[in-house]
Amino acid sequence: MTEAGSAEKGGAAVWLLALGQTLIYAGCYYSFPALLPELEAATGWSKGALALGPTLAFLIMAGLTPFTGRLVDRGLGGEMLVWLPGLAALGVAGLGLAGSLAGWLALWAVIGVAQSGSLYETCFAFLTRRLGAGARGAITRVTLVAGFAGTVAFPLGHWLGRVFGGQGALVAFAGLVALAMPLNAVAVRQLRRRERAGLVLPPTPPGVVRAALRKPAFWIIAGGFLAVYLNHGILITYALVLFADRGAAPGLAALAAACIGPSQVAGRLILLGAGARVTTAQAVMVSLGGAVLAGVLLWLAGITPWLIFAFALAQGAGIGLTSILRPVLIAEVLGRQGFGAISGAAAVAPILASAAAPSVGAGLLALGGPGLVYAVCLGLALAGLGLMGVLLAGRERAVAESG
Repeated sequence: MTEAGSAEKGGAAVWLLALGQTLIYAGCYYSFPALLPELEAATGWSKGALALGPTLAFLIMAGLTPFTGRLVDRGLGGEMLVWLPGLAALGVAGLGLAGSLAGWLALWAVIGVAQSGSLYETCFAFLTRRLGAGARGAITRVTLVAGFAGTVAFPLGHWLGRVFGGQGALVAFAGLVALAMPLNAVAVRQLRRRERAGLVLPPTPPGVVRAALRKPAFWIIAGGFLAVYLNHGILITYALVLFADRGAAPGLAALAAACIGPSQVAGRLILLGAGARVTTAQAVMVSLGGAVLAGVLLWLAGITPWLIFAFALAQGAGIGLTSILRPVLIAEVLGRQGFGAISGAAAVAPILASAAAPSVGAGLLALGGPGLVYAVCLGLALAGLGLMGVLLAGRERAVAESG
């Protein structure tokens, strides 16, 4: 690769950001499920009470993401990527010392503030601002590495929980999050050299978010990804329950659930290998088609439980691609001017869906059992696919008419 080509793709800086995202997700996002049994034993609080913390963090993150997106547009994305992991680390460390449920929730609120400016949304907006059309490959590489955050967190949590207990293990995870600060600092400095080399970024004009909100495409994108993220959140939260309903033994169910994460990485690897040969529109339809196929396979697993592995492959690969394709699709359809603010506004819907998924899934199980969950989740996947089909078909017609 030439020096110019390496710079266009972001070079080593992208891999440093990828490692930073892996550490933050492992320490903030996956540490909670990895340590849930130990935390329940250490605190004496119920699973539901403990889960209020991550839900609160998601809600705060949803509320702040449009604001942090505007900060990226103002050139402050790098500062958030460098400093907010430190705030997240303090919050996670505090969880290890929390002695009351009120303190537990207050610390998760702090973590929610930190996550709003240090996770994928900010990282992807920063890369899009710095790399422009070259951001798709960079985003793919970041998610390729960060897809292993759960692979790191669950075995590490198992070991740390046994040695230090649930809350003591959280203090150790906080150190993991803090390591992202120097990695991100080096990456941000390298990517900002592009501006000093003459690639000065134009200022964001006022009113770009209001203009985006007036476009039907914005709401189609938000609604489509809300449906897909709600689908995925419900299925992942209750995967073991649903697999047991399909007749899978506990060990088989756990093994199938463990395949979802690696399947996400596999899907991203295929997209990375395909490169420019596959358009964003084609990749979006394939990814959402994967979610639809997964819903069908889960329903058919009542015939043979082994189909839960096929479900895990289709669901993992499909959702693994959506995390890459969402920012790329927004940039292509709604433009790159004001991308951070527009992307942040569009992210509110899927973040809220992720926060609501456990409660929605519990309600569906109470109302109609697993059968209702299968039907609703398949319907959500079909709705997401249908909305994206309408959007992309309309875009193709507009391009053809303009040509």
